[in-house]
Amino acid sequence: MKLDVARIRKDFPILEQTVADRRLVYLDSASSSQKPRVVLDAMTDYYETTHANVHRGVYGLAVEATERYEGARDRVARFIGAPSSRGIVFTKNVTEAINLVAHAWGRTNLGPGDAVLLSEIEHHANLVPWLMLAEERGVELRYLPMADDYSLDLSDLDRLVDGVKLVAVTAMSNVLGTLTPVRRLADAAHAAGALCLVDGAQYVPHLPTDVTELGCDFLGFTAHKLCGPTGIGVLWAREELLEAMPPFLGGGEMIRDVRLDGFTPNEIPWRFEAGTMPIAEAIGLGAALDYLDGLGMEAVREHEVSLTGYALRHLTERFGDELTIHGPAEPSARGGVLSLALRDVHPHDVSQVLDQDGVCVRAGHHCAKPLMRRLGVGATARASLYVYNDTDDVDALADSLGSASDFFAL
Repeated sequence: MKLDVARIRKDFPILEQTVADRRLVYLDSASSSQKPRVVLDAMTDYYETTHANVHRGVYGLAVEATERYEGARDRVARFIGAPSSRGIVFTKNVTEAINLVAHAWGRTNLGPGDAVLLSEIEHHANLVPWLMLAEERGVELRYLPMADDYSLDLSDLDRLVDGVKLVAVTAMSNVLGTLTPVRRLADAAHAAGALCLVDGAQYVPHLPTDVTELGCDFLGFTAHKLCGPTGIGVLWAREELLEAMPPFLGGGEMIRDVRLDGFTPNEIPWRFEAGTMPIAEAIGLGAALDYLDGLGMEAVREHEVSLTGYALRHLTERFGDELTIHGPAEPSARGGVLSLALRDVHPHDVSQVLDQDGVCVRAGHHCAKPLMRRLGVGATARASLYVYNDTDDVDALADSLGSASDFFAL
């Protein structure tokens, strides 16, 4: 089954606009994807017909709102192959999901002499919470290095994993597109008596995901990168781990009882969802997952491998040594993330020229400064592909890069 990109584009209202009499070419989905109308309609319908606070009222409107909210939780569980929805915690984003683990699990289980294994290619969301914990608790941080082919170098894995309590890695680099061997790392972690956390922010929107097959203990991802709204993310964890973790935030809803001398936390997953949650956003997330399942995640992956291969070939043939594309050369070993360096032209300048042609790419360090230092650059211009992109978008990117090359050659 192949994606009908022309039809898919019609589902996204924002793609109907033009820039300087040219159609909008959106190539920044690794930062935040666009939203199909079914997601926008689902959230509008909730606000227009069903809005009430969840888990609180017994009147009909509140019951319906609660059912929709909890229905979204069930939908998430099915999408990632979770055994039950009790392991699904709604968060603000994947950053909050990882911080939740660092705070609730990390501060309970880690101290001086304990170690956490990360990698050099991590997003700040999976670095800074552990750096904070290391500074606070004296936890040792170790790092899997990046190999010259942009993969993770696992030659020293046995030594690095020995004695660690947690292996925390991205499943797909947001800079390189590198797909990491999650199952191998999870198995190595478990063999060493450790747990495995996976940052799935870039992985879950693009590949079929099954937490059992991945073998991880924690998985975080975010809605706004998979056609869903901002303000809602997900932490999945094995239920027995959540049961043993103290609450992350305190307040309403996350309690079963409160006394002046203490409190009893709620059952999972609600003990980690303090206060009024982003109800409409959870419903929008559920609609986004329905949309992606309608396309077929196998088809999504097949389309992106094919399109990434086309982009790598086309850009390399056109620009040769003038253009560096950081990341694996084999399309099947990566996602549709193309971090570009055009000669010595600053990425922000490249991005501004592209913007004049209606081509949207992100320029910067992509919240991965240690990786930028490893690559020997301060920033890159990043084009990222998704379900509404096709070869004509890659051609538009190439033409705009040509314009930038000519402009800065003057």
